[in-house]
Amino acid sequence: MPKLIFLPHEELCPEGAVFETEKGISICDAALKNDIDIEHACEKSCACTTCHIYIREGFDSLVEATDLEEDYLDKAWGVDPDSRLSCQALVGEHDLVIEIPKYTINMVSETH
Repeated sequence: MPKLIFLPHEELCPEGAVFETEKGISICDAALKNDIDIEHACEKSCACTTCHIYIREGFDSLVEATDLEEDYLDKAWGVDPDSRLSCQALVGEHDLVIEIPKYTINMVSETH
């Protein structure tokens, strides 16, 4: 089983996290199952950017982003070449090192 390695994030996982997960699950779903409460304002339908993440290692093992995902990534805060929407990026066979950005562009959040 592939491992997901989340780098420390001040609010969501201050100590970071490492866990195994099944292939084919979205990174967002895997994070939520493991108590990393990543934002997903559009209910994981690829209609916002709140679940934006950086894939620091293992990026090439992911299926390419769709045009729709790329369009939304253009609107994300702090986008870089390693950016993906965690609701759309499906875990493959390789381990991933993931960084959650410090900020999101979320005008309405039920948790704030």
